[in-house]
Amino acid sequence: MRYNSAGMSAAAAGSAKFQNASDQSLLISFGDTISLQAHEKVRKFLRLLELEPVPGIRDLHPAYCSVLIRFDALQLRHEGLKSLLRKHLRGLKTVTLPEPRLIEIPVCYDEDFGPDLPEVCALHDLTAEQAIHLHSSKMYLVYFLGFVPGFAYLGELPKTLVTPRLAAPRTKVLPGSVGIAGNQTGVYPFATPGGWRLIGRTPTPMFRGGSSLLAIGDRVRFAPISRERFAALERT
Repeated sequence: MRYNSAGMSAAAAGSAKFQNASDQSLLISFGDTISLQAHEKVRKFLRLLELEPVPGIRDLHPAYCSVLIRFDALQLRHEGLKSLLRKHLRGLKTVTLPEPRLIEIPVCYDEDFGPDLPEVCALHDLTAEQAIHLHSSKMYLVYFLGFVPGFAYLGELPKTLVTPRLAAPRTKVLPGSVGIAGNQTGVYPFATPGGWRLIGRTPTPMFRGGSSLLAIGDRVRFAPISRERFAALERT
């Protein structure tokens, strides 16, 4: 498949495609649907650039199926960077990824912490206990981080819990709030506006000392806790 002169090039190194995103950025895509295969290619590509850095690349911004590359326009041009990256992509299959970490996040699903849980239950004809069990029984993959530092996009929700985001976002969501939107779930690390449906809250900081608790490729489980346990953990 080829693309017009608006920015995209022909497929490179198999399924990878390039698109000029701006005069100082390049988008490399490994498909257009969320999948474990695309996610693995994103992680391997990031690992390649970690092992063999390209001078002039300033920032890497991974997403579900792509990586946005910001570069120094005084050192690189789009075509030159594409040529360098094609060489990297030839080694994609040889990359070994580290074993993923399993992170457990305690969550209190009390209605005071999860004000949208009753509506989620009503939409899917579930009891609160059933919805909590569904959400906490799944192991989620950290596809990427974005929106704000420490906000991890986790997938995928059990099909029974897939729910559209709120029609009108809240002006303020408290830190630690656990939300769902579409087939994703995530934890707000800071107080920000947000349109995800809130079903609980964790006392575990998602961003501390300049570092995110979660990283791309991690696996996450949510562990239900009581209000009393929440308060005790919040004090530590």
